Amino acid sequence: MGAQNGKDLLIKVDMTGDGQFQTIAGLRATRISFNSESVDVTSLESAGGWRELLAGAGVKSAAISGAGVFKDANTDERARQLFFDGETPDFQIIIPAFGTVEGPFQVSAIEYAGNHDGEATYELALASAGALTFQAAL
Repeated sequence: MGAQNGKDLLIKVDMTGDGQFQTIAGLRATRISFNSESVDVTSLESAGGWRELLAGAGVKSAAISGAGVFKDANTDERARQLFFDGETPDFQIIIPAFGTVEGPFQVSAIEYAGNHDGEATYELALASAGALTFQAAL
């Protein structure tokens, strides 16, 4: 994957539960991370005392964060309501020249800020809430 434009990494949310995704407006910075906990099965018989991990075990998770400015009342209202209701709708994360990650996420944090001489901003954090799928970019 060659160099890509950062603004092309998009976070989209299913607005109504019908599979129609809309980009969360106003985001300036986005990040996604994938994690996998390991299960240590090292014992006294482990070769040379090296740690051994159990293949295919452990919990996988993904975390998404974004920061930006208010531009769209609909997606702002949807994100805020998802937080207060604790819902886990499907999101799509478009990673340029890599692919699309899709699945349920929970809004785990939403922060609002603003300076007296600047625009109001927000930060959003999402935690995976189920199995995710990946479709490679064509």
